[in-house]
Amino acid sequence: MTSKQRAYLKSLASNLDPIFHVGKSSLTPELTAAIGEAFNNNELIKVAVLKNCMDDPRIIAEAVAERTHSQVVQVIGKKIVLYKPNKDKPKIELPK
Repeated sequence: MTSKQRAYLKSLASNLDPIFHVGKSSLTPELTAAIGEAFNNNELIKVAVLKNCMDDPRIIAEAVAERTHSQVVQVIGKKIVLYKPNKDKPKIELPK
């Protein structure tokens, strides 16, 4: 992913609300599966890491991206933005 594409996705994600929250139990298999399912409807997902989670948000982001075959767009503070294009009908068209 180029920096221009990443910047475009960041601008789209700025208006999104987190649809998942990682709590004190950190990254569970159920949460990972739910995030993977969410990529069926959304190409861009924001995840919030709660204060009671002791794990580093960057490590959580990399683990989720690896397990769901998505890409980390950004990690700012305790917010994670992930992108996975829809193979059949992509909704987001990235700049070249």
